[in-house]
Amino acid sequence: MKICFMLQRRFAYIGHTLASQLNQKYGIENFCGYVAMRKSFNFIKNKKSPRFSELILDEDIHRRYKTEIIDCDFIKKLEKDHGLPNLWPYIELDRIIRSNQHIRVFPYDTPAYSHEEMIKIVQVNAKAIIKFLDESKPDVLITPVIASIGSLMLYQMAKKRNIKTLIIHSARIGIKHMINEDIINYSSAINLFDKLQTNKIDYPEEQAKAIALLEKFRRQLQPYSLADLPKFRPINRRRQFIFLTPKKLIWSIRWHYRIIICYLTDPYRDDYTNINPFLQIWDNLKKKIRVLIGYGDLCDEIVPNEDFAYFPIHQEPENATLLYAPFYKDQLWLIKQMARSLPLNFKLYLKEHPTMHGHRLRRFYKELKKIPNIKLIKPEIESSSLIINAKLIFTISGTTGWEAVQLKKPIVVFSDVFYSYLPMVKKCVAIEQLPYLVKDQLENFKHDEIALINFLTAILHESVDADLAQLWDIEGGGQIENKKDQLTPLTDLIAKRLNLKPLKQTNL
Repeated sequence: MKICFMLQRRFAYIGHTLASQLNQKYGIENFCGYVAMRKSFNFIKNKKSPRFSELILDEDIHRRYKTEIIDCDFIKKLEKDHGLPNLWPYIELDRIIRSNQHIRVFPYDTPAYSHEEMIKIVQVNAKAIIKFLDESKPDVLITPVIASIGSLMLYQMAKKRNIKTLIIHSARIGIKHMINEDIINYSSAINLFDKLQTNKIDYPEEQAKAIALLEKFRRQLQPYSLADLPKFRPINRRRQFIFLTPKKLIWSIRWHYRIIICYLTDPYRDDYTNINPFLQIWDNLKKKIRVLIGYGDLCDEIVPNEDFAYFPIHQEPENATLLYAPFYKDQLWLIKQMARSLPLNFKLYLKEHPTMHGHRLRRFYKELKKIPNIKLIKPEIESSSLIINAKLIFTISGTTGWEAVQLKKPIVVFSDVFYSYLPMVKKCVAIEQLPYLVKDQLENFKHDEIALINFLTAILHESVDADLAQLWDIEGGGQIENKKDQLTPLTDLIAKRLNLKPLKQTNL
């Protein structure tokens, strides 16, 4: 068996550890990899065990577009073979190519490439990945996230070649993670959920845990991501400008000095994914000015006993709109459709994502305020209280929807998010149907507790504890070596999906 890893940026350190454990514990010897970020590429390349027989670097592939000549016949065939149904989804997903974001700080949204250059970029990526798959011939592709032209193309081409695809997903329960074969849906849990629903199988231990988790969540109202709670985010002037205190200011100056020196001395600083620190400082300065001006005058007060629907504004740029629901990327437009789909006496409560404070321009919120039945809620208000009191929840694909389902709330989603498989969740597939979905959810909603418990049971059975959110932030390979045991459950789950048997003796 040969396993290909999609090693996106700092996931390379996690990916190498997973490969090492698969090698030592299960005897897998053949690996190849598609790597994004030169530092990660060098890390993998210099590792002696296990060896990756073939490696390609996203940044090197990208450089080729400058001398590439557009081959219309190749593009037409590529679109026929791998279009979704055309090739635009590959570009729209890639925030760097499409909007120059990540390189520049949101709300910057001006592409650095022309239409013709984008075609060339798609072409060089396709040619490189076809050549890579032809030569390496992997049996399995393992990837943690799909977020670029290259990663989506690698996934789609692997699917087309019947290469087994394993996607690492957060289970949205604590630190649990799953392995699925689809980039969006929890395929492994859904298969088990269907059997639980028809009483073809029973897992009493996991079911008891599911009931206990549900009761605990409803009692404590603790969200999936504690890091995104308002109290842990700098959503006011004082916390935004705490870096001006003497100790913080000295640290900030030193940090910026280091990244500027590293950038200026980097022979590959023109890699298209490298961030120019001077532009980053300029963008962050503009963000601080927006925070200094503030948004408080645009916020509204909550009125007790008021009928309202709730929509948490999504973080941008994120897969929530780039991958799961690309046609709902324009949240301002979508909010207008929600507002006009509500009963006349309803308000639509909106609250900004805690990580976005200071990023959006004031004119975005001013446009929202032009909608008569809109209320913009202060960012320090926790979403849990809004979910509890709302008559209806809207979300594109957010975790707020998952929390709302567990709190027995009617919900309308705009994507194939994992919990949209539940019978009480309604998905809007055509915007002209939205008012009718809203009416149906408000008048005929029926919570299905058994289905929810079965769904939680399936997720618990198919997931393992692995704190990837913490490990992902570790930049050095040596550091993650000291925490490799935390990845063993994930390695064992991958092995289970591949029907691998452990060696009789292991160094782990």
